[in-house]
This record gives sequence, structure tokens and C-alpha cells, in this order.
Amino acid sequence: MIQFTEDCLLGVEQIDEEHRYLFALLGRADDLLRNDYGKDLYEEIKGLLGELESYADKHFAHEEAYMKEIRDPELILQRTQHIVFRETVMEFLMKNIDEDEEQHQALEELLNFLAKWLYHHILSSDTMIGKLPPLEEWMLKENPCEFSDEYLVGIEMIDREHKKLFALVEHANHLVKEWAVGDGYDEIVGILKELKDYTEVHFADEESYMRSIKYEGYDAQKRAHGAFISRLEEFDLEKVEENPREYLTSLIEFLLGWLINHILHVDKKIPVV
Repeated sequence: MIQFTEDCLLGVEQIDEEHRYLFALLGRADDLLRNDYGKDLYEEIKGLLGELESYADKHFAHEEAYMKEIRDPELILQRTQHIVFRETVMEFLMKNIDEDEEQHQALEELLNFLAKWLYHHILSSDTMIGKLPPLEEWMLKENPCEFSDEYLVGIEMIDREHKKLFALVEHANHLVKEWAVGDGYDEIVGILKELKDYTEVHFADEESYMRSIKYEGYDAQKRAHGAFISRLEEFDLEKVEENPREYLTSLIEFLLGWLINHILHVDKKIPVV
């Protein structure tokens, strides 16, 4: 059953309520898909898509206005993701769904897209809203990638791996800052791949520890880890070639911001046994 769960809460009342409604629309798509073949669902599907398009536009406008007000460093990335959502919904609106088979196929594709996009977007992007200091404050530190005592969780293995992750982000950040366009491209791509691979190793180790102590927050942690890895897999080499320094700087800001937020607000809750 598709549900809005507590790990999707941001703590911003309007945004949380709008997310709940988007999940309700997802549930309606699921209900339609369960209808018996033979019933014409053309009007219901078109109506659902129309409501989804208009409600998402309203929600995105509210979300972006809030992020602009608090000077959230993820605003530009959020706008890009919102555009992708709108474009995908428009593609569904253009589909030919005159026949029963086409209707059920469109509903199944819509359901898969909505479930994946909503969970991924909320858990890996929206949960960061308001959590990161404004860009001009936290990124202007002399070395924002330095691992300090405030990030220690008290679990030796986790702290050791967090230090390694910070070191990899710092290495990537240094390469981008010192990078002359056209030089060192392969090295930057290589360190980002190493960062992704090591992050997967770290998450596996962290999840293993949480399972071993039967930590009640394990499921929410695992979902957050999965969403983060999915975000890393969106790394687009074509965008790097089009505007390499800007794209890579934005990626590193996200990586560092997510890591800091996750350690301070999530990992520090893991019990030391």
C-alpha cells in the first residue's frame, strides 16, 4: 500500500500537507489500476493527470518560494527536478489512451513514475529544505570539507568511514577549484566514482551495525541511503561537458550538505553499544 510516512515529513506544515495530497493522488492512480479490464477509464485518467499537473504546479511554486525566502542552497537543483516532473506529466497527458490496454499500461507507467519520483525527491531533496545553512555562510568557511569533532557519533567504525567520505569530498572539491577546463577531467570523474563506491560500502557497514543492535530507525535510514545513492547515479557526464565547473561545484555542495545534515540529524541518533 502506498502511503505518506513519517520519514517524509519536513516539519514545514504547508509543504508536508501538499506532499500528503500528492501521495493521495498517487493512491488514486493505484485504485484506478486495480479496476477490472473492460471499464473505460479515459475520463478518470485524464482528470487525474490534469489535477496532478495543476496541483504539482501550485505545490512547486509554494516550495520554491519558501526556499527562496530562506535562501536555501538547493533551490536551483529543486527547480530543475520540478521541471522534469512537469515535462513527464505532460508526456502522459499526450499519450493515446483510447483503448483499455493503453489505459492500464499508462496507469501502470504513471504509478511507477510517481512512486519512484515522490519517494526519491522527498527523501533525497525535500528533506534537506531548511536543514542546510544559507550558501554564503556554510560554503565560505576556510575549509567546509574538514571533518571536525562535531561530526563524531561515537561509533569507531562509522566515524572512521565518515572521515574518509569527508576526505573524498575534499579531494573532489580541491580538484574542481584548481581545475583548468579540459585538464584533469578523468581524475575528477574518477574521484566521484570512488566517492560513490565508498558511500555504498559505508552505508552497507552502517546498516549492518544498525541491524546488529536492532535499531528502530533502521528502515528510515535505509530508505534515505537508497535515495542518496540514486541521486549519485544521476551524475550526468553530458552536463559536466556543457558547464563543467558550475555543475561539479553544485554536485559537491549537495554531497557535502547532505553528508553534514545526515550525520548531525540522523546518524547521531544511532545508539553506541
